[in-house]
Amino acid sequence: MIRLFQVFIPTSVVGLVISEALLATACYCAAFYLTGGISIDLYLLYGGGGAATAIVVASILLGIYFHDLYSEFRVWSRIYLIQQYCLVFGMAFLAQALLSYLDRDLILPRWHMIAGSALGLVVLPLWRMAYSQAVFSILDPQRVLFVGDSDLARQVGRHLRRRPEYALAPAGYLAPKADPEADECLGPWQGEPADVRRVWRTLTPDRVVVGLAERRGQLPVFELLDLRLRGVPVEEVGGLYETVTGRVSLSALRPSHLIFHRRLGPSPHALIFQRAYSAAVGLAGIILTGPLLLVVAILVRITSPGPALYRQRRVGYRGKVFEVLKFRSMYVDAEAHTGAVWAKKDDPRVTPLGKWLRKLRIDEFPQFFNILKGEMVIAGPRPERPEFVKELTEQIPFFSLRHSVLPGITGWAQINHKYGDTLEDTIAKLEYDLYYIKNLSPSLDLYIVFHTIKVMLLGRGSQ
Repeated sequence: MIRLFQVFIPTSVVGLVISEALLATACYCAAFYLTGGISIDLYLLYGGGGAATAIVVASILLGIYFHDLYSEFRVWSRIYLIQQYCLVFGMAFLAQALLSYLDRDLILPRWHMIAGSALGLVVLPLWRMAYSQAVFSILDPQRVLFVGDSDLARQVGRHLRRRPEYALAPAGYLAPKADPEADECLGPWQGEPADVRRVWRTLTPDRVVVGLAERRGQLPVFELLDLRLRGVPVEEVGGLYETVTGRVSLSALRPSHLIFHRRLGPSPHALIFQRAYSAAVGLAGIILTGPLLLVVAILVRITSPGPALYRQRRVGYRGKVFEVLKFRSMYVDAEAHTGAVWAKKDDPRVTPLGKWLRKLRIDEFPQFFNILKGEMVIAGPRPERPEFVKELTEQIPFFSLRHSVLPGITGWAQINHKYGDTLEDTIAKLEYDLYYIKNLSPSLDLYIVFHTIKVMLLGRGSQ
């Protein structure tokens, strides 16, 4: 796997992106010969063809990304795949139409665009099907031996079986006794944990992952140390879980991991830099969305009685309480009789306009002002209400760690996890937040913002 933007991405997916970019470029270059014209060298270098072709190819790759064709690697239905690519090329034509109003030199000639897109609509789906089949048949995955069959180890095993593009395959597990349910996740039972050295000689796995639910009296310390000295990669299951899911497992997290870790959370310099570029983005957001903010404020006032803006107390950096700004999406006094309660799907307290504001996340736009005040940043854990923070801190270990950074308008948890109002959903989002805190960087923030734009444009995704 390759780590880009602080996110682990399968090498096969990176290869697919690069190959599709090259094939799409080749299709439009081939279309040039079909439609005739000046020398292709002159056209690409001096006639503006290079920039125009790059824009078309970029719009196609964005369309593929927006339709989740990179996150869903396996081809389940050929008809569905072709339908998705039709929508992708439709987006490319729409992008060309919009660019024609700005600068006609940035777009391809009409027949050049039609011929290249027709070729691409044939070549790219065929390549995707061939590439997917080749990867899953030719790819030689690393074989993983699990020492232990804990719930976390089983989660990792199931994830690896669902996502073969990670090129990691369970080769079996060691536990005091066999378990049919563990066999389905981790492969066949190979013996007890103390047999790890013997089993390694027999299976010769590429990795040994320790996932014991109880280590006292069961962890084969000297055997694992011997394998480590032989050059065998030995790691904890929590580390592999973090790599393949983008989450820090709460069940594998220990206070000693935090106390003795070289760096606890992001450095002060990283937080200062994050505030600086977030302030620039916040100012640009207010300027660019100013007319939209005015229109939405008027619509909120017209469609339901009450103020356009809603102020709500939230817990921010280091537990400091501040007032977050949002466009009002609920009826006035929605919690007058119930007090603070969790928002839920199809919440009856939400106004008809508020449903659309929430779906498109436009209700969060006034938080650009919170960014300028230094209370929030562009990406980070979403701030919770004080009433919920007190309750969740008592129920969930390490929940207070999410206050070690500034809260964000959007976040790693929001783009990765579905809508949910249960304790399990809150734990899952906390695991994503801890991953973000551990890997906080401008590149990860950029990745989060880019994915958030996708969610806003398509009106779907995590919340």
